[in-house]
Amino acid sequence: MGEFWPVPDALAYLAGRWRVSRSVRDLASGAEGEFTGVTEFGPLPDEGDGRAAPVTGGLLHHESGTFVWRGVARPAERTLCFLPGPGGTANVRFADGRPFHDLDLTSGRHVTGHPCAADLYRGEFTVRDADHWRTVWRVRGPAKDLVLTTRYAREG
Repeated sequence: MGEFWPVPDALAYLAGRWRVSRSVRDLASGAEGEFTGVTEFGPLPDEGDGRAAPVTGGLLHHESGTFVWRGVARPAERTLCFLPGPGGTANVRFADGRPFHDLDLTSGRHVTGHPCAADLYRGEFTVRDADHWRTVWRVRGPAKDLVLTTRYAREG
């Protein structure tokens, strides 16, 4: 099987609840932080009545937990939308609908990018097995010099 675990359908693989552990390193200052929490990939809400319904076949990604930075713990959360793409891939969007990045896990590994103002985010997604995957985002630019490494483990 090799180093990576191929995923024929990204949305089917991601659906459910995952434990999350993320390290954040600021390469410019040397500061380090840690996020721990959970990520839930569930049906996208139907905007008409607010109830959850898989209107587009996509998933709502909601992450919540605690982020500790420079010894200070704060609640943190984010929401993304994962929409179906061709051949089992996904198109990831911010909660407000703006495009974020593509996601193709058919080989078990995917590299993508996202420009954010003058900074560039380069992400690498790797799937280890049915219950574990990881992302590494390298952020470079005039405003940021970061490495964010996130490990996901399926719950239940």
